[in-house]
Amino acid sequence: MSDSELERFRAARVTAIHRLDLIARGARIRFEDGTPVDMESEKTRLEDVVADMDRRIARIEFSEPR
Repeated sequence: MSDSELERFRAARVTAIHRLDLIARGARIRFEDGTPVDMESEKTRLEDVVADMDRRIARIEFSEPR
C-alpha cells in the first residue's frame, strides 16, 4: 500500500470515528426513502469497521521496513 493510500485509509477511519461520535450524541439517520436507520446496528457496524481498520493499519505499519 502506498503512503497516499494509507493516508486515505486513515482518513476513512477518522470519518467512521466521527460518525460514531455523532451517533453517541444522538444523531439519527434516514434512508433516502425516509425509513429510519437502526442506530444501534449502525453503531455496532461502525465499531467493527474501525476495529478492522485498526488491525489493518497495525499490520501495514508492522510490515513496513524501518
